[in-house]
This record gives sequence, C-alpha cells and structure tokens, in this order.
Amino acid sequence: MKRINLVLGAALVAVSFTSCKNEAEMAAEKSVDRYESFVDSVDRLDDAEKSANWAAIEAQYETRLNEAQAALDNVKDRENAQKRIDDKKAKYDEVKNETSESMANANNNDSTLWVAYFGEGNGVGNDMDFTWVNKDNILSVYQRFVDTFNANKDNYSREDFDKIKAYYEALDARKNTVEKEGLSAEDNRKIAALKLEFAPKFKWERMTAKGNENEEAKEAAE
Repeated sequence: MKRINLVLGAALVAVSFTSCKNEAEMAAEKSVDRYESFVDSVDRLDDAEKSANWAAIEAQYETRLNEAQAALDNVKDRENAQKRIDDKKAKYDEVKNETSESMANANNNDSTLWVAYFGEGNGVGNDMDFTWVNKDNILSVYQRFVDTFNANKDNYSREDFDKIKAYYEALDARKNTVEKEGLSAEDNRKIAALKLEFAPKFKWERMTAKGNENEEAKEAAE
C-alpha cells in the first residue's frame, strides 16, 4: 500500500509539473503574440495618430518587447519565436523611421506657417508665445495676419486651417491683455474691422477645405 501511494504521489507530481510547464509555454506564446499584435496595430494607425501619441507608443513598445524577450526561455520553439520577434522589430523600426520623418516635416511646416504669419524671431512657434505683441505693434500683427491669410487661403490643408485657428485664438487672447496696457481707441477700432473681415472668410474657407478633403477621401475609398 505504501509503495502504491508513493507511485501515485510521483505520478501526481509529474502531472503537476507537466501542467505547470504547459501553462508557462502558453503564457510565453501569448507574450510573443501580444508583441506581434501591438506592432501590427501601430502600423495600422494613420500618421496623425502615430505622431500625436508616439511617446506613449514607444513606452508601450518597450514593455511588449521586454515581455516577449523574457518569454523566450519558456517557448517551445525558441528559434521560431525569436524570428517572429526579429521580424516585428524590423517592421517597427520601419514605422518608427517613417513617423520620425513625418513629425520632422510637420514641425518644419508649423515653423514655416508661424513665420509667414508673424515673421522671423517673433515668439517661439508652437509655444504660442505672444508676449512680444504689445499696444504699439498689435495692429500691424493683425494686419499681417489677415493679409497673409488672404494671400494663401487657397493653398491650406485642413491641418493648416486648424493651426491658423489656434494662432488666431491665441492672438485674440493676447489682445485682451494689451487692451488693458493702453491700446489706443483708434487701433482698437481698426483691429475690430480686421476681425470682422477675417472671421466669416476664415470660417467659410476652413469649412470648404474640410468638405473637399472628405470628398477626396470618399472618392479614394471607392
């Protein structure tokens, strides 16, 4: 009886060991699967989503990659798993390079747009720094803004219109401060006239640009 119990006990230990091993292998496979799925999901994002969320994507990628690499010790077919990881590494590096290039181009475009509206050396571009605008120059800033828009409105993308809208709102916020610092009534009236000219024209052009882009996207999908 004692011998039978020992045999049964050994069998149970063997079954338990096998079960644990299988669970470890399954968990390891899932880690590699999750890594592959993550890279594929990043690849499917459009450029704007990738650029806007790249820091979070990078952090998540490192986590997924480390999990997959750590799982290699428990994967049944280690050589195949390593190849799967390496293939997705190459794909991710390709996506990363494309995104970096896209972000650099976007930054250059933002800088060019800022300079067109406000000139070299004024503010710091995307930081929306308007402390350089004061009661003595604010009318000329608005005049340049409106003139630049009128001259280039037919060439802007939807993203450009969104950026210009942000510039305009930030400039208006600065005007509220400048008014309290001694803005003359005459300059204030001229600025009001410029705003009255600009606002409806901008709204129409922006709406038209969005409509055109949506129509082009629809045609491309058909």
